[in-house]
Amino acid sequence: MLSRSVPTIALTFTRNMSSKSTITAPLFDPLQLGPLTLRNRVLMAALTRSRSVPTSVPNDVNVEYYRQRAQSAGLIVTEGTLVAQQGTEWPHAPGLWNKEQVAGWKKVTDAVHKEGAPIFAQLWHLGRASHPDAPEQKATGQPVYAPSAIAARGGKFRFIPGEPGYVTPTEIDDPTKLIDLFEQGAINAKQAGFDGVELHGANGYLVHQFLDSTSNKRTDSWGGSVANRSRFGLQVLERLISVFGKDRVGIKISPCGGYNDMGMPLKETTETFSYFISEIEKLGVAYINISRYVPAMDPEFDGKKRSTQHDVIETYAHLVKNAKLFVGGGYTGEEAAAAVKDGKVDGVFFGMAWLTHPDVAKRFEYGKALDNKPDFMTLYGKNYGMLEEQKKGYVDYPAAQY
Repeated sequence: MLSRSVPTIALTFTRNMSSKSTITAPLFDPLQLGPLTLRNRVLMAALTRSRSVPTSVPNDVNVEYYRQRAQSAGLIVTEGTLVAQQGTEWPHAPGLWNKEQVAGWKKVTDAVHKEGAPIFAQLWHLGRASHPDAPEQKATGQPVYAPSAIAARGGKFRFIPGEPGYVTPTEIDDPTKLIDLFEQGAINAKQAGFDGVELHGANGYLVHQFLDSTSNKRTDSWGGSVANRSRFGLQVLERLISVFGKDRVGIKISPCGGYNDMGMPLKETTETFSYFISEIEKLGVAYINISRYVPAMDPEFDGKKRSTQHDVIETYAHLVKNAKLFVGGGYTGEEAAAAVKDGKVDGVFFGMAWLTHPDVAKRFEYGKALDNKPDFMTLYGKNYGMLEEQKKGYVDYPAAQY
């Protein structure tokens, strides 16, 4: 197992605050990520919130949401941000394909930087997880593209009348057309003031679909062998690096699969992701974010769980020699601190905790409980046309008292 040493750096605070927690102290050693110095290792994962109204353009409520969380996060990664109108799923998810979106995101990045945090845009294309009747997809006049014409199982598009399930996508004739979209997304992200980009290579979306042999049945140079199935994701990363430089690019992967009907047999899974990670390492990216197994992301088909459960740190950490290794998937503060202290990982991404607590890192630092209860009825918003409705369950969760 690769040991990741953690420097001991004294932090000085001039404010009169309650005592810091010794249990979570390892999370508060600064970390150098390429040219960026992260003030702590409590990272904010991408979290879809469906509040970019209208038509995928970030607004002032989005600015406030990210500003709140930038006050304590070591690094913020945006919610999944679409690189094209073709390839959408969620209504009102933000995009990075036009000038209005760039301008909206510039307000977000400015606000985050004023609070002292760096922010990466997570670049996203849904592939076969899109639906042809989704409003944004219909507006493009294009089909749903994927590596192969194979529909995912499960899932419902609750925002479409009749709540249909997945449909069989159209096999993309030339995958470089989709790679071009990611490159343009990175160019737009740079114009919007982002510090870097994270490629969404997880959770059964486009990059993951190319990697997995159950969704990629191509017989050309984009399918078949492990190297061919890895080609799409690696070429996207190369394009992102050409825009931002290798030390400002990261990637998120989820080897256990499950979500969106993904998962190969264990031997094939470990061979595929071991190769993919090793090749990513050669590109010199800033970080690799590996999601561990999460039961809530594991659907059941025919009485059997879909995922390929295995210990992702034990299996893949030794392959990550130069990039920073981050992990996520339901960690507690104490568990995360132990993983960092033991040199297993460099930092930990938290998801659900940030939904209901704008001050997650600060709560960990001072031993405060994560005691705000989530309102799942407002998780993705309700009345999108009203500003006050957008705020509910989004920017109105209180910070702790210190």
